Amino acid sequence: MLVSKFNLMRATVSFVAVGMLILLGIVGLSYWMLDRTGQSTEELIATRDMRSRLVDLLSVVQDAETGQRGFLLTGEDRYLTPYTVAVRATDEKFDALRRALARQPDSEQFLSDLKSALDDKLGELSQTVELRNGGKIDEAMALVRSDRGKDLMDRIRSLIGGRREMVEARLNRAVIAQRDNALILQRSIIAGGILILLAGAGAAWTLTRYTRELVHARSELEVLNFGLEERVKERTADLERANEEVQRFAYIVSHDLRAPLVNVMGFTTELKASLEPLQEIVNDPVVQELPRIAEAKAAVETDIPEALSFIKTSTKKMDGLINAILKLSREGRRVLNPERVDLEALFAGIEGSVQHQLQESDGSLVVETALPTIVGDKLSLEQVFGNLIDNALKYQAADRPPVVKIRVRPQSDSMVMIEVEDNGRGIAEQDHTRVFDLFRRAGKQDKPGEGIGLAHVQALVRRMGGQITLASELGKGTTFRVRIPRNLRFVLERLGEFRG
Repeated sequence: MLVSKFNLMRATVSFVAVGMLILLGIVGLSYWMLDRTGQSTEELIATRDMRSRLVDLLSVVQDAETGQRGFLLTGEDRYLTPYTVAVRATDEKFDALRRALARQPDSEQFLSDLKSALDDKLGELSQTVELRNGGKIDEAMALVRSDRGKDLMDRIRSLIGGRREMVEARLNRAVIAQRDNALILQRSIIAGGILILLAGAGAAWTLTRYTRELVHARSELEVLNFGLEERVKERTADLERANEEVQRFAYIVSHDLRAPLVNVMGFTTELKASLEPLQEIVNDPVVQELPRIAEAKAAVETDIPEALSFIKTSTKKMDGLINAILKLSREGRRVLNPERVDLEALFAGIEGSVQHQLQESDGSLVVETALPTIVGDKLSLEQVFGNLIDNALKYQAADRPPVVKIRVRPQSDSMVMIEVEDNGRGIAEQDHTRVFDLFRRAGKQDKPGEGIGLAHVQALVRRMGGQITLASELGKGTTFRVRIPRNLRFVLERLGEFRG
């Protein structure tokens, strides 16, 4: 099934949309996982801080106990320094632990128990140190041997150890959660990447299929075009032969019609010449008394001359029509001759040929824009624009002098449009098409003509590969637009008609 442009666009848009949705999903998931990872990291940092504070506190208590025992055994003051430092640091370490456990909901009881145990332990240490300082060594050692200090220290270790186990468990959970988050994000990115690759592959496959089918269709079209070109050449050759036959037939018919018409015109002249002696006879007094002489006299002096006049007018008109058909037939057989034509010089020559008409009507011919040089059939161009300008002067308005304007309108590189605008009578809208028909004329028939001029112009323009149209308003004027190739030689070569 051939992939249409619509289906291609729909499939491409669908794959792109799927890829975008997957990408947005990955971005959203990454943002969510990043937030979770941030929370896990904060939990991890806080848990490690709690563990560190517990260890620090236990360490300073142990340092205080070590200093106390050293002083009890030796009595040397140098052992009191670590004891004193440790006792002062205990409150600081406990406050740090309290801050670390501030957000834990179950920390109050623990801190209370721990504070009580610490106070008791520090009190016990202080009591033994004071007894030793007072020289009561035996009492101090007895207090130590009572294991009260050991019990208090075990209590502190138990409290801190239990809390540390809870902290270690939370720390492990935080580490596992962070690792799970990273794993989920990694798998999501891999899965999303695979889906995006699949969407891209689907779009590429659709495009490749469309391109392959397009190439196949183009190959078939080239084959069809080759056959079509051959058929067009055959039809063109047949049409040219038919056109030549029509032109030959028109020429023969026109030529054959002209022969009897010449005879009719000749006999009409002879009949007119024969009327003179008949007119003398009917006016002779001798024959005035003959019966029906009045009817004969009316026939000779009025009826026959009038009939001959009608015959002469009709034959003259028919002769003009036959000449027009012969002209068209000859023009159809004439070979076009492409050459460089300076349109400025062409219109200057046409203006010179109608100068007498311009002077008589006080008219003017104005070239409004610069005219280019083209490659065309000079004779055909002279006939086309000469006919249009001649019609503009012939069918001028009665209330104003004729003004004919020539201008060039921008077209594509291969064509040029020349406008011939006049301010004459104009052509009614219903006659815009019929004026190009053979032997058809529009408007008031008060000027001589056979109705062949514009038909001839259209035939010439079409032979040159162009087109002629008009825009007109009755009573205001007419604009003819002639669109012709800039290079007639190229057109003829393409059609196979150039013989230069």
